[in-house]
Amino acid sequence: MRIAIVGGGISGLVAAYRLRTRLGADADIVVLDRAERLGGILYTGDVGGEPLDLGAEAFVGRRPEVPALLGELGLTDQLVTPAGRRPLVWAGGEAHPLPSGTLMGIPSDAESMRGLVDVDTLARIAAEPDRALTWYPDADLDVYSLVADRFGAQVAERSVDPLLGGVYAGSSRSIGVRAALPGVAAALDAGAPSLTHAVAAALPPPSDAPVFGGIRDGYRVLLDALADAAAARFVTATPATRLARASRGWVLDPLGLVDAVVLATPAPVTARLLRYVAPEAADAAAGIELSSSVVVALSLPRDTALPDNSGILVATGESLRAKAFTLSSRKWPHLAERETALVRASFGKFGDAAPLSWSDADLIAAATEDLATVTGAVIDPVEAIVQRWPGGLAQYAVGHVDRIAEIESATAELDGIALAGAYLHGVGVPACVASGETAARRIAESLSAPAPS
Repeated sequence: MRIAIVGGGISGLVAAYRLRTRLGADADIVVLDRAERLGGILYTGDVGGEPLDLGAEAFVGRRPEVPALLGELGLTDQLVTPAGRRPLVWAGGEAHPLPSGTLMGIPSDAESMRGLVDVDTLARIAAEPDRALTWYPDADLDVYSLVADRFGAQVAERSVDPLLGGVYAGSSRSIGVRAALPGVAAALDAGAPSLTHAVAAALPPPSDAPVFGGIRDGYRVLLDALADAAAARFVTATPATRLARASRGWVLDPLGLVDAVVLATPAPVTARLLRYVAPEAADAAAGIELSSSVVVALSLPRDTALPDNSGILVATGESLRAKAFTLSSRKWPHLAERETALVRASFGKFGDAAPLSWSDADLIAAATEDLATVTGAVIDPVEAIVQRWPGGLAQYAVGHVDRIAEIESATAELDGIALAGAYLHGVGVPACVASGETAARRIAESLSAPAPS
């Protein structure tokens, strides 16, 4: 049997690996990718001759998928955790501690916001439980509309936006409540009388477990191990151009006839390939927009006076060009051991792809100048690397949950077709791993099912 996996990012590689373990050595598994390398938006570059992730650099440690995968592949010794330092937020032209006890920056009490927002906003947060709340179960709205109405614009722009910008390369205005805050939406659906009560109900229980995890030598280690274990044929720099039904199986150009297909592709590519086999799903997928971003990695003299924090997030409306800084050598103990101090500057959000068109020199200058502004330190890079991510992240906009349900319903009866990827049920690496596993299970079950009589 021949199975095609379109998309060689983490979702596609996990699907290939799981299909190999389920179907055995005789299965002909082909991974097709339009890029010249595997990995999608996961990419480990080299800074100072040592690995550094220039895409995602962490995963949610409380989800089991990535640690379990590392264990299966004999890579448990690669699992690392952060040093535990907190980030700062640059708002109103100065640095503030990131509020604790919030859910994606949304507070459950006023005191956590003290110093970050003005006194009028503090009073508004404190009084919110006493204000009548109108919420329609099963409806959706953007995060900004909910948070600004209940707590004020400063909470949305100074506390929520910096965190959503890191996760989605978007903002509270472009992200839907149900997609980004399912626990809050569920609490409101269940009758929570205020946003304060809903956030309190949705907050995870206190835990000493690290919130995030990482891979010591970068995601390259995991990607390479998955590719090796999948024992697939990899065809890069080759886009899939057409998907059509065949009398038995599917025709996927340029590969030809295959028994099954996993589409582990960005939403627009998925929409194009589904156009003639599932037009309703294609229409829904076509409505998912993408954001673009840029990462500038700076290698600085080891004694550069960086703050003792994991990073610096930037509030909406500030004059800086960067949207965030990861102080990598402060955040990760294994990076602190290197000969230089490492910082990642991030640029670009949904609706603002301009940084992609800036020259490398301009991006490096912006990163250097903005980092100097937020730290007060002299920033004199030893080395700098620019990595652009055009269309890197799906926007989980208002109605996203319903849109994905429509896509999955419209493809449910397509025997031998499965979907995976960051646009479905989460942009984080664990969610992508889970989507690849689900797709592989669907394909394996369809191939092993008896043919209809």
